Amino acid sequence: MSPTAQTTASTRRVVFPFTAIVGQQEMKLALLLNVIDPKIGGVMIMGDRGTGKSTTIRALADLLPEISVVANDPFNSDPNDPDVMSDEVRQLLQEGAEIPVVAKKVQMIDLPLGATEDRVCGTIDIEKALSEGVKAFEPGLLAKANRGILYVDEVNLLDDHLVDVLLDSAASGWNTVEREGISIRHPARFVLVGSGNPEEGELRPQLLDRFGMHAEIHTVKEPALRVQIVEQRSEFDQNPHGFLEQYQPQQEALQQQIVNAQTLLPKVTSDYDLRVKISEICSELDVDGLRGDIVTNRAAKAITAFEGRTEVTVDDIRRVITLCLRHRLRKDPLESIDSGYKVEKAFARVFGVELPENDTAQKNGTGQVKTGVR
Repeated sequence: MSPTAQTTASTRRVVFPFTAIVGQQEMKLALLLNVIDPKIGGVMIMGDRGTGKSTTIRALADLLPEISVVANDPFNSDPNDPDVMSDEVRQLLQEGAEIPVVAKKVQMIDLPLGATEDRVCGTIDIEKALSEGVKAFEPGLLAKANRGILYVDEVNLLDDHLVDVLLDSAASGWNTVEREGISIRHPARFVLVGSGNPEEGELRPQLLDRFGMHAEIHTVKEPALRVQIVEQRSEFDQNPHGFLEQYQPQQEALQQQIVNAQTLLPKVTSDYDLRVKISEICSELDVDGLRGDIVTNRAAKAITAFEGRTEVTVDDIRRVITLCLRHRLRKDPLESIDSGYKVEKAFARVFGVELPENDTAQKNGTGQVKTGVR
């Protein structure tokens, strides 16, 4: 590590390490898969208060490797990919100008609950545009979040219109701001992570459907695990740098695993028969639209790449299908059956397999998922 990198590392705010987080396998798996393939479409994390939702998301952003960005560019433009670079940078490239490039940590942008649409999307200075004839654009949070993670805590309390704007940008990868006949667009490709507490109200089904995955997290019930979590937190608070050092080898190994998975992902293939069965499950569960089929296929490929393989298996599909479909089922208010259980039953029927007994443990945040993460 160079002296500059060391200085940056020592001045950066210390974040609780991702690999030290105990339990909550569903949430960790969903976040990792979205980082490997952002086209999965983000993750909605619903669960009890004080279960480490924000801690885990911050830890993930801190874990991710640095990315190459165009220096002094408000949109974190990728110097090599036209799909995630601003129009100005693209124009400079076409003119053959030299583009200065710097390495930067992946950004995690927190969206405050009271944010206005202007703060989120950015604003156009009409006066400047008319008097000087230039497109004077003040970038918003979506510009900062490009190629990073946009985190919305208490997303179920956010104004529906703002949720629509976020989901549209996340789906298209672009944000367009129009005012008084002036239009500006910029890349806004980010992993959208929403979290909330079901007690504070549900998200509308049509908005919920737009999140690629839905992870449910529960308070850990096992006393020994609870003690372990409390002790770890106390140890981290007393000596953050020492605690981080202890987990450095695991952090670096997981970071490398993510990078390898991103490289391997395009080579991963899924058998036609498996794809048909995924669609059969979606059809049997009466899932509206085709988002469920698309996301399940993407997630299965992402978990395969994460484990360093190139061929999707039935077990890969089993581990992601509940995360991808449980929030897309039509809810009957009189029904007491958990939607996750319905997805698992449909999976078992279509694939003709028996579900492992440890699935219940996994839901309670105590089971282990084969992710190389504790």
